[in-house]
Order: sequence, then C-alpha cells, then structure tokens
Amino acid sequence: MVDIARPKKTWTTKRLMTIGGITALVFLIAGSFYFTSGKNRLNVDLERITVSEITKAPFQESIPQNGTVLPLTTIYLVTTDGGRVEKKFVEDGAILKAGDPILKLANTDLELTMSGQATSVSTMLANMQLAEVNAEQNTVSKQTAMADVYSLFVEAERLYNVDKKLYAQKVIGSQEYQTAVNNYNYLKQKVDLQREILRQDTVSRTQQDQQQKESISRAKSSLEIVKRKVDGLIIRAPVDGQLTALDAEVGQSKTPGYALGQLDVLDGFKVRLSDVDEHYINRVFTGQIGTFSITGDTTYKLKIVKVYTQVLNGRFMVDMNFVGRVPKGIRKGQTLQITLALSDETTAILVPKGGFYQQTGGNWIFKVSEDGKTAYKVDIQLGRQNTDYYEVLSGLKPGDKVVTSSYENYGNMQELVLKK
Repeated sequence: MVDIARPKKTWTTKRLMTIGGITALVFLIAGSFYFTSGKNRLNVDLERITVSEITKAPFQESIPQNGTVLPLTTIYLVTTDGGRVEKKFVEDGAILKAGDPILKLANTDLELTMSGQATSVSTMLANMQLAEVNAEQNTVSKQTAMADVYSLFVEAERLYNVDKKLYAQKVIGSQEYQTAVNNYNYLKQKVDLQREILRQDTVSRTQQDQQQKESISRAKSSLEIVKRKVDGLIIRAPVDGQLTALDAEVGQSKTPGYALGQLDVLDGFKVRLSDVDEHYINRVFTGQIGTFSITGDTTYKLKIVKVYTQVLNGRFMVDMNFVGRVPKGIRKGQTLQITLALSDETTAILVPKGGFYQQTGGNWIFKVSEDGKTAYKVDIQLGRQNTDYYEVLSGLKPGDKVVTSSYENYGNMQELVLKK
C-alpha cells in the first residue's frame, strides 16, 4: 500500500477561533477606550431635534399671564339688616336702571322698631307742647306779679317824693317820712327781684326749648334712620347696570351683611391678573404695559392701574385697564393671554426658549460644532426672559447654534452625534 501525501489545512477551526478571539479582544479594548475617553456619545436624528441660532437683537423682559375680563365697576348688593325674601321683581342677568326694584325683604322686628320709634316721637312732641303751654302760663304769672309789684313801687315812689318835700318843709314828722322811705326801698328791691326772676325764667325757657328741640331732632333722626332701613328692605339698583350673581329665592332668610348679588356697570371693562408669582411683586407697578391679541393680527394694550400687595399661596393680583382700542365683542369672564412687560427694550444676546431648560435649568446647553456633525456640552449663564427668548449672559455668542429641544432622553451624555 502506498502512502498519499495530503495538503496541510491553513484555516483550521482552532486558528479561526484564535483569530476571532483576538478580534473580539481588540474591539473590546477599542470600545473600552472609546467609552472611557471622557465623552459619552449618543447618535441623534437631526429631524427629531430643534437646532436654533444665537442672535443679538432687541429684547424686552416679559412674563405671560392669564387675565380675566371684568366690568370696570362692580357694586355689591348687601342687605344691612337681613330678612326673609318676600318678593323678586327681576331675575339674574336683567339690565336695570338706577332705582329699579330687585327684591323685597320682610323684617318684622325692624318694622316694629319703626312703629315704636314713631310712637316715641309722637309722645315726645305732645309732651313738649304741654311743657311749652305750662312754661308759657308760668311766665305769664311771673309777668303779672311783676306788673303788680311795679305798680305798687310807682305809687310808693310818688309818696316818697311828696313826703320828702314835706319833711324838708317841716310839714310832716320824721316818723311819717321814714315810713315812706322804708316802703319805697322795699318795693324797689321787690321790683329788682321780680326782674331777676323774669330774666332767669327767660334763660330757663330758652335752655329748655333748646334741649327739647335737640331731643326731638335726635328722635326724628333715629326715626328717619329706621325708616330708611325699612325702605332698604326693598333692594334697588343703585346705578344703571346688569344684575349678576343674584343669590335669593322667595322664602329664604338672609342675615345682615349678606351679599345678595352684584351690579356690573356696563361702561367699560378691565382685566384682572390673579395668578402673578410673588417673585415679581417688587417688579410690578402701576403704569406698566401689557399686550395681547385675540385673532393674532391685532395687538391691544393694557396698563396696570392697581397692584394688590396681599400675597396668597405665593400669588398676587393686578388690575389693568385698556389703552386705546378695546376689542369688539369682548365679554365678562373671557380669558386673555397677556404679555406683561417688566423692562424697557434693550439689545441682548438671545437663545430661543425650548425644552432644554427643564433638564438643564439654564446652566448648560448642547452647542453644535462648526462642522455640524456633533453637539457638545457648554456651560452658560442665562438672565432675563420673555415669552420667546432667554437672555444669554455668558457661554454663547451670536451665530452659535445650539440644541433647544428637550434633553429628556439624553441621560448623562456629553456629546451628541448628529445624523441626517
């Protein structure tokens, strides 16, 4: 038997396995070097992200706010003394003229009070009239007494003057003359006393009349107040306007101070911002301008006229009036998207707003490389903002391009590889 020489195999299974192992080891080392080189990379489809350019342009800081359209003037209808709703004259939404009745309340206690007050005034008037009659009679008696005393004094004075002459002529004696002198002096003193009595009577009557008039005036004023309260049981429109939020049904009892509804004066509207963050309370003041548009074509202006400094749940309120034109067809309760300006217009470096801010807090951003193939992290500092842009304070310059869409799925990636 002849031995046949067989050719030696070059690619044995053992050799192939060795080469495969070495290749895998090389790829493993390369991958390890790639991922530990300091940059975690992620492939990103350009069509699924937003790349924006950094610009330098006019900028005005502003904040977006929701505003609610309200009547320029609202008057609240409040019952002073309360009562039971006896009758409704109109329904909610009615257009009223000043003085039109809205509803009637019944209040028995108040009506009894008015009746008692009227009786008291009547009794006081009757007593005053009786006192005046008695005082008049008393004065007449004093005046009569004065007349009698004065008549006696006149006669005593005549006899005194006669006796004085006769005594000087030695016609009568000193005893008779002294009697005339004593009688004259006595009646003179009595006349003076009676005059003082009449003077005091006049003063007393004047004071009494004044006190009685004041008492009557107070009683009548009290009666007038009670009458007004009773008249106030019929709730009337204080001005022209539209009745809204009427909260009253026949038979219901309303306590004093209860708000029965409100009257919206239809002479204009205002806008209330009720959800302004307290962070801006020192930067919002009267006179500031806000803008809004309804159809997107026309811009309307508003001006702050009142800032409510009370902060509730981290929010405060602002009232704004229309400046110039008012949109046609605007209605109470309508919500407007207001852009409230917080600064004058200046020139600044700007980055468009986007979802990136939620993940970065404005501390860094992915900046696109010059060749447009990658985007890498750069630290930035942002300042003011408005509805469309953030102001860039450092880290970027005009012409730079950055990724402004959301970074939610990027994790801790350091670099994005941009794929078309």
